[in-house]
Amino acid sequence: MNRSLVSAGISPTACCWLNGRPDRGGATPASSPTPRFALDPACKVFHYAQEIFEGLKAYKWADDRVALFRPGMNARRFNQSAERLCMPEIPEELFLAGIAQLVALERDWIPTAPGTSLYIRPAMIAVEPALGIKPSDHYYFYVILSPVGAYYATGFSPVGIMVEDLYVRAVPGGTGEAKTGGNYASSLKAGLEAKKTGFDQVLWLDGREQRYIDEVGAMNMFFVYGSTIVTAPLSGSILPGVTRDSVLKLAPTLGYQVEERPIDVNDLMADIKAGRVTEAFGSGTAAVITPVCRLCYKQETLQLSGGNVGEITQRLYDALTGIQTGKRYDPFGWVTFVG
Repeated sequence: MNRSLVSAGISPTACCWLNGRPDRGGATPASSPTPRFALDPACKVFHYAQEIFEGLKAYKWADDRVALFRPGMNARRFNQSAERLCMPEIPEELFLAGIAQLVALERDWIPTAPGTSLYIRPAMIAVEPALGIKPSDHYYFYVILSPVGAYYATGFSPVGIMVEDLYVRAVPGGTGEAKTGGNYASSLKAGLEAKKTGFDQVLWLDGREQRYIDEVGAMNMFFVYGSTIVTAPLSGSILPGVTRDSVLKLAPTLGYQVEERPIDVNDLMADIKAGRVTEAFGSGTAAVITPVCRLCYKQETLQLSGGNVGEITQRLYDALTGIQTGKRYDPFGWVTFVG
């Protein structure tokens, strides 16, 4: 394989997919190094946005073993998203076995430089060619692989976040807790406006009162109060992040307390000003753990951690990436090996 493609920033893909209804025993597997789907213009995915996806990573360890990080959680969340979008569930064992086989076949594409990994994108789309609002009778489930580096161009460096107080991403009872493309499409306008003013991402507030912290589009958010790490509860509008769950379980082993509770944005800004909030960071599969150095709300920008990476954020990042890459012991059994 041509390694220069990766170094040039061109991401090759590999794909395996199922055609049909896996919940009815009618799915047939296929694979392709350069997948191309011929889709009818009337496919329901184009008109009614019936689609879901997941994101996880594979890491090549120093001993040449290939590790997946908590893939079972992705399989379960994928099916939770499917249920919300009226799509068929993929048997968990099929989901995991298919990914394991594909990654094993394409293991030579897994980069080994620090901060790199193989990104895995399972997805399912509605392909019944019919106009009319009802669940599709036909679906494609497929998996894309791509070598990746750090999510942000600056790598593990602090980013600036703007709190969005005009647009709304999701509300309880909607699709915010499902991993579906519509959630991300609705965030694009606010994200572009944030970047125009020098910020990297948007922090969403709840859709009812626009008062309580929800999440950043690509990350769940955490705020550090001394030795206590606080994050918003899963209210129905927040994606239940795999990395979020990992932080909540990992932090106590490092000597920190964790709390899931509503966070009023006005209280948060006051606590940052008073020095009660000492750090902030986001978590996600793509971003892993990302330190936040600036938070802007209603034209007021406050600095965190002196503009640097906070001590607790750094410890969590080192511990989590250490488990993922085999540099630290995994006391939770989170790592699954491929091949």
